[in-house]
Amino acid sequence: MSFTSLGLSAPLLKAIKEQGYDTPTPIQAQSIPIILKRQDILAGAQTGTGKTAGFTLPMLELLSRSKTSQGHKAHYVKVLILTPTRELASQVEESVRTYGKHLAFKSTVIFGGVKINPQITALRRGVDIVVATPGRLLDHISQKTIDLSKVDFLILDEADRMLDMGFINDIKKVIAVLPKERQTLLFSATYSDAIKKLSQSFLRSPALIEVARRNTSSETVKQATYPVDKERKRELLTHLINKGQWTQVLVFTRTKHGANRLSGQLEKDGISAVAIHGNKSQNARTKALADFKAGKVKVLVATDIAARGIDIDQLPHVVNYELPNVSEDYVHRIGRTGRAGNEGEAISLVCVDENEFLANIEKLIHKDIPKVWEKGFKPDPSIKAEPINMGGNRGARNKPRGGNNNNTNTRRNSNSSRNANRSRSR
Repeated sequence: MSFTSLGLSAPLLKAIKEQGYDTPTPIQAQSIPIILKRQDILAGAQTGTGKTAGFTLPMLELLSRSKTSQGHKAHYVKVLILTPTRELASQVEESVRTYGKHLAFKSTVIFGGVKINPQITALRRGVDIVVATPGRLLDHISQKTIDLSKVDFLILDEADRMLDMGFINDIKKVIAVLPKERQTLLFSATYSDAIKKLSQSFLRSPALIEVARRNTSSETVKQATYPVDKERKRELLTHLINKGQWTQVLVFTRTKHGANRLSGQLEKDGISAVAIHGNKSQNARTKALADFKAGKVKVLVATDIAARGIDIDQLPHVVNYELPNVSEDYVHRIGRTGRAGNEGEAISLVCVDENEFLANIEKLIHKDIPKVWEKGFKPDPSIKAEPINMGGNRGARNKPRGGNNNNTNTRRNSNSSRNANRSRSR
C-alpha cells in the first residue's frame, strides 16, 4: 500500500514525498480511510508508530475539501488538537505545518509558561487549526480570546497521559463549549479500559483501531537491564556512554532534583548534558530540546513530563537511570527510540531497591528483560533494598504499585500532585 491509494490530494502527497515517505505505517493505513469517511475513532498504538501523521493527514484533507466547497478565505478555528504537554503540542503543530505546507491553512500552538498576548494576537488574526494544552486553552476560553463555536474536528492526542495527569475535568470543560456536531478522534499510546470508558462519554459509534497488543513495548527496541548499586549508577552511565561512543542519549530520572544533579555530574565527567523538566522555564525547555536535537549536547536528562513530548527521528539510546514507579511509563519512555521502524536501544540501570518495579514492568509488557552484568559493576549482595523517595511525583508511594493499573484512582487521588501536573502544562 502507498499513500497515493488512501484518497489524499496532490498537495498532501507532495508534502509526504518531500519528507521521504511513500508507505504508510499500520496506524496510518487503518486510520486515514476511516477518518476520511467522517467517522469518530478510538485508536490505540505504540508511540513512534506514526500516530501524528495518522490524524494530521486526513484532517488536512477534510479541511481542504470543506474550504474548497465553501469557497471563502476566512480563517476561524475548525480543528482543535489537545495534548498533555507543551513539548508535544509544539511538535504536533510542527507536523501540521510540515504536511500542510502546500495548503493555505493557518495553525498556531498555545500553552502555558510563555506570555499569553502573542497567542491572543495570533488568534485574532485568524487560524484554522489550534494545538493546545488544556490549562492554557481554558485561560483563553475564560478570557473570550478564542472562538470554538465552529470547530469541526476535536483530536485528543496521548489521551491516556492526559488522564494520568488529571486533565479529565479540563477536557470536559473544553468539550462543553464545542459544537455537538463534530468529528472526534482519540489517540492513545496505551489502550486501557479507562480510556475505553472515557471515550464512551464523547465519541459517537467510534471505529476501534489497535495496531499493537495492549501495553506492549516496541519490537524495534532492544531492551536490557544492568544490575548496579544505586551509588554507582552515574559511574556506570558515564562508562557506557564512553565505551559505546554514544552521541545522543535520552536519560530518564524520577525527580526534577535528580535530573539537575545528574546532568551536572555528567558535565563534570566531561559529557555535555542538560536537564529538562517541569520547573524549567518554557524557553529553557525549548532550548534544551533544540540543542539536543542539533547534537550540541550529548545527553538530555528528563523527567516523565517529557516522556511523550520528545519526538526525535532515529534516537539511538534511551536510558532509565531510575525505573518509573508507574509501569506504563516504562513503555512511554522507551518509545522515544525505535520509532517508525528504526531500531533503538533502551537500557535500565536497576539497583536492588527497584527490583519490584522491574518485576511489575516485565509483567506489564509480557516479557523478561535480559540482564547484562557489566564487568567491574557487579552489585554488592550485602546491600538490602530500601524504600524509594519518589520526590512528590505522580503516583508517589514508597511501595511499588503493580503494572496492571487496577488501582487507577489511587494513582490520582492527590489534589496537590494533580494540580502540580496541570500547572506544568498550562
